[in-house]
Amino acid sequence: MKGIDFLTNKRGQKTAVLIDLKRHGRLWEDFYDSIVARKRAREPRESLDVVKDRLRRAGKLRG
Repeated sequence: MKGIDFLTNKRGQKTAVLIDLKRHGRLWEDFYDSIVARKRAREPRESLDVVKDRLRRAGKLRG
């Protein structure tokens, strides 16, 4: 694939990838977003109501 090159070690195993961001910037963004989402999947969650209440008390949300 043009714009994507793999770096290999002495044994020929792929160890890294070089992506031409001008050509494949959107692909990189999707890849990065999926990594961030997987990392955050184990984080504690709050309900929307709890977040809204905290924002109202902080004066950052009306209503």
